[in-house]
Amino acid sequence: MRNIKITVQYNGANYCGWQEQPNSPGIQGNIEYAIKEITGEKVKINGSGRTDAGVHALGQVANFKIESQIPVNRIPDALNSKLPKDISIIDAEEVEDEFHARYSAKGKIYKYLVYNSRYRNPILKDISYQVKYDLDFEKMKKEAESLIGTYDFCGFMSSGSSVKDTVRTIKSVKIEKQDDLIVFEFEGNGFLYNMVRILSGTLIDIGRGRITESMEDIIKSKNRSKAGHTAPGHALFLKKVFY
Repeated sequence: MRNIKITVQYNGANYCGWQEQPNSPGIQGNIEYAIKEITGEKVKINGSGRTDAGVHALGQVANFKIESQIPVNRIPDALNSKLPKDISIIDAEEVEDEFHARYSAKGKIYKYLVYNSRYRNPILKDISYQVKYDLDFEKMKKEAESLIGTYDFCGFMSSGSSVKDTVRTIKSVKIEKQDDLIVFEFEGNGFLYNMVRILSGTLIDIGRGRITESMEDIIKSKNRSKAGHTAPGHALFLKKVFY
């Protein structure tokens, strides 16, 4: 058996998320179908993580095992010929048998796009979160610095998660602004359920003055009600997975 690692890009607007749901299309199921079409083999692919409904990916990683001897450099084009236009395999390589897209991952980078204008942007409307209120950009940047480090981020996790260990390390947070577009970028060793969307919502609420407590105090409180709203999923991108 060969272990194949693929890098995947997708626009998640038309999907229930990475994982297949009853009566709802998932990214995973579409790729498994494409693999069966080109190899004749029914496989189960492992993703680096389960992106939620509407979330996009610039560098999702997955792996699967096949017996087919199709050359690895032909796999992206072969799969793309069977995939919808909003899913694309951009790289494939053969890896050691022990490699697992999820359990071998060392860290991830997520991006979140905020469109800060009172007028909608028809180009960005499906991939960014429009915030019509004035935002204090410098205050958001300053408060974001408190996120860097190793903390218990249980206050930034949505209910419904079965995770017991809520300690995570955030290595860097970047906030950049170009005209009306604000880009948050979070790099960490892992993220809790909806953590990036809650971090983004908290920074937005701080920026518009809805939250006056410092980010440091919010982290220390370990209280979800102290953090901000959960920003919508359609503006979130999984940018890169590290191994």
